[in-house]
Amino acid sequence: MQPTQHVLISLEKRHVTNILAGTKKVELRRRTMHITPGSVMWLYVKKPVGAVIGFATVVSTYSAAPNTVWRKYGAVSGLSKSEFMEYFDGADLASATALSGPTALKKPLTLDVIRASIPDFHPPQFYCRLKSDLLIKLHPSMEK
Repeated sequence: MQPTQHVLISLEKRHVTNILAGTKKVELRRRTMHITPGSVMWLYVKKPVGAVIGFATVVSTYSAAPNTVWRKYGAVSGLSKSEFMEYFDGADLASATALSGPTALKKPLTLDVIRASIPDFHPPQFYCRLKSDLLIKLHPSMEK
């Protein structure tokens, strides 16, 4: 059995709020995120918040034409059809990462706190895989 992968994505506050509330069950991107089902997706809210505030488990990834992705995931995308189509305007492919088990951290992990331990840390523009030292900072119970 492979160890669980951990990735970090940057999102606007409203999208993270909707994921944690369970009303947004997919993360949409114009490029495919190559993430293994079962991976933990950590949710970083862009500035002015500037903090990791939760995580969810990746169920699956799916890429297809935007209209196809809308038909499959529109109702759980957290977007109106016009917002969805505007985001994917000009794109040949839309990518949806289905999520489950959204969990808010009891205490957000701010960018300042992360950088105090990892000075060269920068939130990803797309997504990044996390190293174990950052994981322990994100969720101390993961330390073995």
